[in-house]
Formats: sequence, structure tokens, C-alpha cells
Amino acid sequence: MGWFLTELFTWWNGQTMGTRFYTWRKGEKVGTDEFGNTYYRTPDKHHTAGGSAERRWVIYNGYADASKIPTGWHGWMHHRTDTPPTQQDYKPREWQKPHRPNPTGTPLAYRPPGSIVGADERPRVSGDYDAWTPS
Repeated sequence: MGWFLTELFTWWNGQTMGTRFYTWRKGEKVGTDEFGNTYYRTPDKHHTAGGSAERRWVIYNGYADASKIPTGWHGWMHHRTDTPPTQQDYKPREWQKPHRPNPTGTPLAYRPPGSIVGADERPRVSGDYDAWTPS
């Protein structure tokens, strides 16, 4: 019963009931990335023949966060390429780092020294500035 209410009322936690129904009815699975996100498209041929692009969408594994889409899939989702990464023999160059989702708002986020949420104490200010204290 809990999953039913979650799918009915939340869009950020996976798919909604409408997305599940549309995917079941019109979706063609294209592939899955290393994060577990599943990619779909409409197999209707009238979309490409009529001049409009086919519809492509992703069902996220967990919370919906667009930064969890790797580079190859991002290009396919935005119609920069017609070939999905599952049908390509892509090898990343040695200088390319592996994809990492945006860590903002997570414990992995960057916290500079002196930050409010950081563990360190703010460093002393250099120069001629002294904090005011009442006498």
C-alpha cells in the first residue's frame, strides 16, 4: 500500500502512476545506465516521419535528479544523437573522469574552511581587521 501512495502523490521518488501507465502502453525500453536509470522512447514511426522528434524519457533509480544522467545518455535524451549508448562502442579517453552526480545537498558536498556547516573553525582574518567587541 505504501508504494501505491508514493507513486500516486510523489514525482521525485521514481515514477508516478501516470508515467507507469504511459510507459507500459507506449514505451519501448532502450537501455539502462550504470546508476540503474532506465531509458525509454516511443516506438511510433509517425513522430519522426511527421517532422517532430520521438519522445524520450528516463525513469530514475531512486530520487529524480537530472545530474544522475551520464554524458552519453544526456546526448541521446536531448536528441544530439539518434544512437543510444547501448548501441555504440564508446570508449572514454584516458583523461576523462567517470560521471559523478551533483553532490550538492549531500554529505559529499564541498564545504570550505569556515563554512557554517563545516566542521572546522573559521580561519583568522589577515590584515588590519579586528573584530569589534563592546568595551
